[in-house]
Amino acid sequence: MPVPTYDQFIEPILRYLAATPEGATARDAHEAAADALNLSEPQRQELIASGQATYKNRAGWAHDRLKRAGLSSSAKRGHWKLTDAGVTYTAQHPQPLTADEVERLAIGFMDVKLKSPTDAIPLDGQEQPPPALSSATVSPDDRLEQALLELREATAADLLDNLLQVSPNRFEVIVLDVLHNLGYGASRNDLQRVGGSGDGGIDGVISLDKLGLEKVYVQAKRWQGTVGRPELQAFYGALAGQKAKRGVFITTSGFTAQAIDFSRSVEGMVLVDGSRLVNLMMDHEVGVTSRLLKLPKLDSDYFDEE
Repeated sequence: MPVPTYDQFIEPILRYLAATPEGATARDAHEAAADALNLSEPQRQELIASGQATYKNRAGWAHDRLKRAGLSSSAKRGHWKLTDAGVTYTAQHPQPLTADEVERLAIGFMDVKLKSPTDAIPLDGQEQPPPALSSATVSPDDRLEQALLELREATAADLLDNLLQVSPNRFEVIVLDVLHNLGYGASRNDLQRVGGSGDGGIDGVISLDKLGLEKVYVQAKRWQGTVGRPELQAFYGALAGQKAKRGVFITTSGFTAQAIDFSRSVEGMVLVDGSRLVNLMMDHEVGVTSRLLKLPKLDSDYFDEE
């Protein structure tokens, strides 16, 4: 028997989390769902191409849908817990969910963005994902592209969850790793963390040349609240105190319109919000690994007569 599809994991995970109000580890939720679905040992041993157990992968996607529906959250790394809305939902649905309701949870919230501050303004160059297409009207290539976008968005959400849970010091190190992978500094040693008391609003310094004559100053804020104009003005003041010409302000959150306008009114300031940061991490494989998919394509030239 094949492992059930991810939609069939939604209710077992929902019920298990409802029975554990304090939340549970993802691992425990995986096993509880597998037990509820009476998965056999061969089913539990089945792996997807990346090497992950199929049932764990599908349980993860089921929880992703619950998060997008606003019913659950990743309270801390590897820890799942129902939101207040999730607690209310389970109380209002004590009986097994209908097939239509499971389908609504499985596909009705796919386009919901995770971790988007209401007053944050998207930075220039950040494209919005295209709307989901009907699988009955698109080609396999289009479906593959859509699946890749969905996988990328889910990974971005997981990255942001993890960034919000690391310590401020660790976040500053991660930011410098990202900037180094972008090509700043001849070596990783050219990027130094400065953060701490008395840092004057500067968390990191990048030496662009071996003598350290050209520097970029970095401020890294692991925030959930939106960054406003006052924070950027303070950073600009810290740059002026260092007689710096270039500064990068990086946050896990977003920037208000007033903050973005201020950054454009001064020279040498670059903003990186949470969305741009996690995309840079995926593009340059910081905290992320990629797997290669081999897609066969006909080589028509091979069949040409010489």
